[in-house]
Amino acid sequence: MSRRDVSAHRAAIAHALSGLGGSELVPLHSAHGRVVVADVGALAPMPAFDNSAMDGFAVRAADVIVDEPLPVAARVYAGDTAPPTLPSGAAAAIMTGAPLPSGADAVVPVEQSREQAGAVSFRSAPDVGAFVRRTAADVAAGAVVVAGGSVLTPRHLAALAATGTGTVEVFRRPRVAVISTGSELVAPGDPLGFGQVYESNSVILSALCAAHGADLTYTGRAGDDGDFEQKLAAAAASADVVLTSGGVSMGEREPVRDLLSGVGWFGPIAMQPGGPQGLTFWQDTPVISLPGNPVSVMVSFEVLVRNALRAASGLPAVEPTSARLAADVTSVVGKAQFLRGRLQTDGTVEVIGGPGSHLVATAANATVLIEIDSAAEYLAAGQEVPTWPLTP
Repeated sequence: MSRRDVSAHRAAIAHALSGLGGSELVPLHSAHGRVVVADVGALAPMPAFDNSAMDGFAVRAADVIVDEPLPVAARVYAGDTAPPTLPSGAAAAIMTGAPLPSGADAVVPVEQSREQAGAVSFRSAPDVGAFVRRTAADVAAGAVVVAGGSVLTPRHLAALAATGTGTVEVFRRPRVAVISTGSELVAPGDPLGFGQVYESNSVILSALCAAHGADLTYTGRAGDDGDFEQKLAAAAASADVVLTSGGVSMGEREPVRDLLSGVGWFGPIAMQPGGPQGLTFWQDTPVISLPGNPVSVMVSFEVLVRNALRAASGLPAVEPTSARLAADVTSVVGKAQFLRGRLQTDGTVEVIGGPGSHLVATAANATVLIEIDSAAEYLAAGQEVPTWPLTP
């Protein structure tokens, strides 16, 4: 089996998933967190008409003299579609959001007024434009409300709805199926017998896929005794990409490698944890095969799969930052090391947990992966290293 370095296998996965994607129209109520394909413009100006910012009285500012009553000629409410024309020397009672009567150029808040016997007087005289929301003061019709490539937030959705958009074109979320392999696996919550372990990889992968723009369509668990092909066929039929865990190493019972080694690539990656990997196709569906240990699964996804999946759903890539090592680190030459770490408030990063790929409880406390170059044997405290943020 040929050996690949991290960048080569990451690129191979990205290429395998590059045919995914496409777009779809979705209603705004279903669009939160989706990535908009192109700029979306306002279908209507916001506000769509001159309206009142307060409950009060619409007036001509020049007509108002403090404590001199004006007759109340009309009452205008939010939702009125034919507001009256305001006669000269009169006022119109108006509610917040109601259209401004033609001829009016200001609003006096109700708190500054006294209405009685069909007339109203004011404690202060308004300036022209006071408490008036002018047409298109927020955004003009046709102006860009949300830029293409944006991840839609509740604020984006509110702006789109307020300017007339009911559906939005977004990148389609890749459909992902997950299969965990191993006869020793038991579902969490079931009794655990001797020699058995709780299956956590499908939980890890399901959460990671959802966090990076994918929809989970299938989860399955296959033993080492021949039912993997059946599970794979079901998974491939329902998904754009299949993720498997376990069954890829050099043991006697490796169902994933045994079935798929003739239709794709299997071999070691020059990284730790996460050495044995596979990349194949089944029924034209990409199959990314990860190791079986939970920490190896987590690290492999974050390092190799995450950005390829994000690209397919239109999300930007997650990029590494850097931090200073809090303590000396030794490494194995020939393999890139991805150590679990926690960023400290002083800008350093601390290695947490041991090197074992089964130490999933310790990994739960990590916030980053510390990347140690494959050529490094020793790094001193204070040295800058790349750090990859772990999925929150």
